[in-house]
Amino acid sequence: MTSLSTTQKFLFYYSLSMVIALALTFLWSWFDLRTLRDVGIWAKPMKFMAATAVFCITTVWLTTLVNTTVGFSEAFKGVAGLIFVTSFFEVAYISLQAARGEPSHYNTNDAFHIFMFALMGVMAVGLTASQAWLAWLIWSDLGDAKLSATTLGVLLGLGLTFVLATVSGFQLGGHQPPSGIGLPMVGWHWKNDLRPAHFLGVHAQQFIPLAGLLAERLLGANAVAGFSAFTGLYLAAWGGLTWLGFVT
Repeated sequence: MTSLSTTQKFLFYYSLSMVIALALTFLWSWFDLRTLRDVGIWAKPMKFMAATAVFCITTVWLTTLVNTTVGFSEAFKGVAGLIFVTSFFEVAYISLQAARGEPSHYNTNDAFHIFMFALMGVMAVGLTASQAWLAWLIWSDLGDAKLSATTLGVLLGLGLTFVLATVSGFQLGGHQPPSGIGLPMVGWHWKNDLRPAHFLGVHAQQFIPLAGLLAERLLGANAVAGFSAFTGLYLAAWGGLTWLGFVT
């Protein structure tokens, strides 16, 4: 922790606060047994708390994975601020709606909830856009340095998080998933559900950089080729899940 900037530490502790909120919400969900569309009312807030914690800690990790000083820059404060404002709004509003026993997503009962649903979309784009901004900062700081598989993984992971998550997010916003409990833990359905594709989009932030790191450590001179193959398969998987998301 001593090697992290104040901004990096802020994101780390914010991530930790989401883990604590998740644990407390999980305990409370054992007493509040209300459901919405046949799913526990607190399932969605807990998913967003977990996702926010992972998103923030990964952002910190990626700034330390490449040989730059971006994590100590003034611009990174803007990235962290954007992440905090957008993610906190999402978690807070979703949790408030859960406490009220009302849906946060796809709630078009009145003008206020229509506006809030649209605002959630704006916030979600802002959250993923923070990763594109961070990719640009890292790219600019690297200058003419040769890009390793790890660095390529970081840059592509951040960029794809913005592109894939935004595309699938807009698709998901206009295509409500089926009701009821689906797959264990996540609750998804294999068909007519765009959430699996959206998951790959958001978590390109972790999977793509990790693939680059492992390729560099395990494949030697073939690291970039191996990483490129994995990225191609990842994009194909996202495309396949997107297609399944529209199959009824």
